[in-house]
Amino acid sequence: MTYLEKADFRERRKEIIIYKVDRYCLESRTYEDFINYIKDNPDTPIVQMETVIGRKGGKVLRNIHVVNTFFMLALIREHNDSQFVIDIFNNIQPILGIEKFKELFIVILTDNGSEFSHPSEIEFDMETSEQRTKIFYCHTSSPFEKGSCEVNHELLKRILPKDTSFDDLTQENINIIIFHINSYKRKKLNNVSPITMFSIIYDKDTLDKLVIR
Repeated sequence: MTYLEKADFRERRKEIIIYKVDRYCLESRTYEDFINYIKDNPDTPIVQMETVIGRKGGKVLRNIHVVNTFFMLALIREHNDSQFVIDIFNNIQPILGIEKFKELFIVILTDNGSEFSHPSEIEFDMETSEQRTKIFYCHTSSPFEKGSCEVNHELLKRILPKDTSFDDLTQENINIIIFHINSYKRKKLNNVSPITMFSIIYDKDTLDKLVIR
């Protein structure tokens, strides 16, 4: 069973997003904390995460961007809620194994929207209490703080322009789109594609487990 297959969770009531993460969530997780962490750990691989909204009130995309490879995963969901974000990582972990999970998701930099309002449930394995990653939040309305992710977002918008409805799209459609983006060679990778770079750093077996072709 792959994480994409396991991502078809039971229906939940639609949430109305009216708030950002609170002070408790931001404690030791601000963008300034992120900068200080990277200064102390300069070789740490970073994963950036964002929510891409199509039609207001419609389906959304959750994008996970591995900065050192420009490699991106994307999941489509009916509603924009925090449980979906938690479920993503709870389902990826057993597929990759805890050690590979911790290697890939050392640090996650994300928006401070309410869908990321339960950081401890992402950071820790709730069954073993083992820390598996660390979450940091960007400032509000500061997409440039996740610049690498935004570059991939621009490629996504070539296929799904701003305000395009995602309502008729399936996960299979999204997989095809992401395949093309991950296969697009980048100058910053010495004209190597993200999918190739990811396989070099994290090995082909990891690609196969994430259903990447």
